[in-house]
Amino acid sequence: MSKQHAAKTQAELAALFSAGITTGVGRSVKHESADKHVTGEAVYVDDRLEFPNQLHVYARLSDRAHARILRIDTTPCYAIPGVAIAITSQDVPGELDIGPLVPGDPLLADGKVEYVGQVVLAVAADSLAAAREAAMAAIIEYEDLEPVLDVVDALRKRHFVLDSHQQRIGDAPAALAQAPHRLQGSLHIGGQEHFYLETQISSVMPTEDGGMIVYTSTQNATEVQKLVAEVLGVAMNKVVIDMRRMGGGFGGKETQAAGPACLCAVIACLTGRPTKMRLPRNEDMQMTGKRHPFYVEYDVGFDDDGLLHGIQIELAGNCGYSPDLSNSIVDRAMFHADNAYFLGNATINGHRCKTNTASNTAYRGFGGPQGMLAIEEIMDVIARHLGKDPLAVRTLNYYGQDSRNVTHYHQTVEQNLLPEMTAELAASAEYAERREAIRAFNSANPVLKKGLAMTPVKFGISFTASFLNQAGALIHIYTDGSIHLNHGGTEMGQGLNTKVAQVVAEVFQVEIARIQITATNTEKVPNTSPTAASSGADLNGMAAKNAALTLKQRLVDFLAGQYSVESTAIEFSNGQVRVGEQYLSFEEVVQKAYVGQISLSSTGFYRTPKIFYDRDKAAGHPFYYFAYGLACVEVIVDTLTGEYKMLRADILHDVGASLNPALDIGQVEGAFIQGMGWLTTEELVWSAKGKLLTSGPASYKIPAVADMPLDLRVKLLENRKNPEDTVYHSKAVGEPPFMLGIAAWCAIKDAVASLANYRVQPRIDAPATPERVLWGVEQMHALSKAPTEHA
Repeated sequence: MSKQHAAKTQAELAALFSAGITTGVGRSVKHESADKHVTGEAVYVDDRLEFPNQLHVYARLSDRAHARILRIDTTPCYAIPGVAIAITSQDVPGELDIGPLVPGDPLLADGKVEYVGQVVLAVAADSLAAAREAAMAAIIEYEDLEPVLDVVDALRKRHFVLDSHQQRIGDAPAALAQAPHRLQGSLHIGGQEHFYLETQISSVMPTEDGGMIVYTSTQNATEVQKLVAEVLGVAMNKVVIDMRRMGGGFGGKETQAAGPACLCAVIACLTGRPTKMRLPRNEDMQMTGKRHPFYVEYDVGFDDDGLLHGIQIELAGNCGYSPDLSNSIVDRAMFHADNAYFLGNATINGHRCKTNTASNTAYRGFGGPQGMLAIEEIMDVIARHLGKDPLAVRTLNYYGQDSRNVTHYHQTVEQNLLPEMTAELAASAEYAERREAIRAFNSANPVLKKGLAMTPVKFGISFTASFLNQAGALIHIYTDGSIHLNHGGTEMGQGLNTKVAQVVAEVFQVEIARIQITATNTEKVPNTSPTAASSGADLNGMAAKNAALTLKQRLVDFLAGQYSVESTAIEFSNGQVRVGEQYLSFEEVVQKAYVGQISLSSTGFYRTPKIFYDRDKAAGHPFYYFAYGLACVEVIVDTLTGEYKMLRADILHDVGASLNPALDIGQVEGAFIQGMGWLTTEELVWSAKGKLLTSGPASYKIPAVADMPLDLRVKLLENRKNPEDTVYHSKAVGEPPFMLGIAAWCAIKDAVASLANYRVQPRIDAPATPERVLWGVEQMHALSKAPTEHA
């Protein structure tokens, strides 16, 4: 026991006990690394001290979209001073394929290349400059093959990486045939570059017995451990992954961090030297996949009020050249093709299209945003056709009660908060009044046009691959009362470590400063799931809570025996413990337990209940619960140039009982802006030969400060605990608010639709760049000349 606590009287300890902690669950505790981020002291992989004799790796990439490799000559590489080794697919000692779920992703191209940017060979040298020079000196001869570069072309040819899947409920063909109104249409949805600040990077140190310590920027430590072991041909227990923090991930480091880690490991194995690979931005964008672009076709039937009668949607995901995670991503697009709406009679088909581009991968929302954008487009199309307010059509089709609360994958929607949230936000954002004011403004202004849209979010929380819904944690309590916390989640700036520490602080009723969080490490917590699917706090928070509760119960049982009191007479508060009428400091309790030979270390485990999905029946309960949100966005468009400005955004978002309101609001703000960027400024462009042309910040525009709404108002829904038994009844917040950005896209189209008296939906694919907006304006001008024909 410390001298400080030894000197405290019972009265003083009682006073401390009554004060309560200030950094537990529900408090706006700052990010545990905030100070380090601001000062630059936070250590990322590239900040680690280099090892003696360290090698640097540079990859030579394919410049062909589809070709046979006729010859590779690495002899010229060795003429460059400092070069240690040049490797091709033939040099990998173990498995070549690093596909995460199904094969298809060779670490190095083997006999053929399938996209511009695929790794053909890698060179390691004592400097990155030497490795680059040597890699470019290698001789590679190709025989060109015909590539497939267009998702529609792939769909028509049924050129797929995996089989299609169908979900259905009711009788869509019959409902469509009998509907009073029926419309067909299509939509192209662009992809999105992750543009994490820290590019893909790994640093590997060989150890004795053929092992490796891998320092890597990854969302999926166990997956990297498994794949490094496989390419080396060793057991997983030979490989240790250490991951303290990432400089951003957004899904781009769920699977695709494995490539650099495995290349480093192979070279380290072959040379016996520590090896590091950090991708320059251009190479990172060429090599890695993006958010899946989608092509959507729909057929919808509805009545005079806009109520859906039947719908069929074809969702064609552009997967790139290999499966990666595309099966689950297209599945989630299908799961979210309803968003907030009861589809009734529906058929949803999901296609996994193969193109000769980089293999597309996980990205915040994991396919959900693409499915939701499709149905939001359909809601607007219906509203324009009927001459109704789009919000009225949306609310009319919300999930309701009884027969109107079952999804097209046969899960019942429970605790639907959207009707009350819509009423609340419509009132606080003055939707009706502003709608009228905007109509008046547009009538008086021939060039500048304003648009307004309010769109909902209903997002399912859980991994669609149900076995991933599990997590572990490890807690040690040391004899000075300090606490060591480790869990299987990864910190990428989102504040996961802070939230998990708050959970542990809440259980023990101690301040968070007492808790030290350490790097995600496969030696401490094994078999981790990726930090993805918005599940980081849900899974790892509960695992840590369970570990803490185990330890707390040990302390309670020990004290009950020592002091001959009932366990109900023992209470923890503010670093103190009340045992009957006596008060002890937390340190004193820990010391007594140690002397009493009580274990002060425990693991914790959690798995999400209720989750299942029968793929053959296309039915089940794939989500533990739903998170809800709404955004109301106002925009102004210059119809002469297609340029626009976000004027105001009002957001109301549901996070259950927030673990940390400040972090949650930050997540909502960032997700909204990132979602808005996906649908406005972030355009990916490829050449006719399949080369990514937007491969850096000069040509690819992520949202900047100037793109923010001039007036941004974010509020968390109050007094709505998650009815499910989640960690302190909170809800996930990582992905759901991303789809709030859809309101910005709809608002732009609303402004353009005003040119044709809101009776035609402009054809503006995503992203709505100024060029596309201008094309939509021209379309409206042409249609407005014949209003009778197009009303």
